[in-house]
Amino acid sequence: MMKAYIVEKIEDKKFKSGIQEIDIPKIEENEVLIKVTYSSLNFKDALSSIGNPGVTRVFPHVTGIDVSGIIEETNSNEFSKGDAVLVTGYDMGMNTNGGHAQFVKVPASWVIKLPKGISDKEIMTYGTAGLTAALSVNELLNNNITSGEVLVTGATGGVGSIAVSILSKLGFSVTAISGKEDKIPFLKELGAKEVILRKDFDIENKRPMGSEKYDGVIDTVGGNILAEALKLIKYDGVATCCGLTSSHELPTNVFPFILRGVRLIGIDSVEAKREKKVAAWKKIAGDFKINSLENLTNEISLDEIKEAYKALLEGKAVGRYLVKL
Repeated sequence: MMKAYIVEKIEDKKFKSGIQEIDIPKIEENEVLIKVTYSSLNFKDALSSIGNPGVTRVFPHVTGIDVSGIIEETNSNEFSKGDAVLVTGYDMGMNTNGGHAQFVKVPASWVIKLPKGISDKEIMTYGTAGLTAALSVNELLNNNITSGEVLVTGATGGVGSIAVSILSKLGFSVTAISGKEDKIPFLKELGAKEVILRKDFDIENKRPMGSEKYDGVIDTVGGNILAEALKLIKYDGVATCCGLTSSHELPTNVFPFILRGVRLIGIDSVEAKREKKVAAWKKIAGDFKINSLENLTNEISLDEIKEAYKALLEGKAVGRYLVKL
């Protein structure tokens, strides 16, 4: 038996969640069983915990879209017992049981060996949020945005805070947008040169374009904030988008794209090709590795997940939640 954080459907649109003891899963062909050492919490996990149908439709369900640990059993020639590994994305923690358990079984094709130079604890501090941030920064670099001014939206969240830290380490001048005025010192500690409060940026602006200010934008929120940011990007600049906590809609126009050659690039860390994930994790263990992990991390146990989900859903979470199993 093992402990796991389980979400159960009581009736239509009514769910409950908490720790239970369940059987350790049995692996089949081309699957591995991982003894979990660390997991993390993401907004998607929080949505799964309340039965959001866009995330999870299979119940009872174990949350946790990220996991690091040791191979306990394997039916794959690619891995051996004792290998240190991680898994992020795919269907894990959505409709396949996730990493908030002492053991998790997954297809071997989802698994990546832990890169050299980083521990299982460190890599879960990054988790899906860190992977998404790294993929976003990579797109700027791959499109010749290698220096200058970068705007990061939703900067106190998991993706935003790691993006601020990575960009600062790489020498960019970072402007952060946040709705949390009391977290301005936190963002400055991560490396933000300037902090703009959301209420001062997320305003209705009828102008189709603004003054050229930013070489790049890493957006984590969508909606009007991304629309306004696009108007401020310099000629030949790049924006990446990976989230919708503000809105899934984008009330914009074509002028930034056709008059300044701005490129808007979508970031998906869930179904990204394995080789792309491997490359990003190697960057995280190397050039992108940041020294402010402790400032970003709230380490919790399975028992504390429920309260952390509440903070995430209420928009009160800051940085990353690391779950120690």
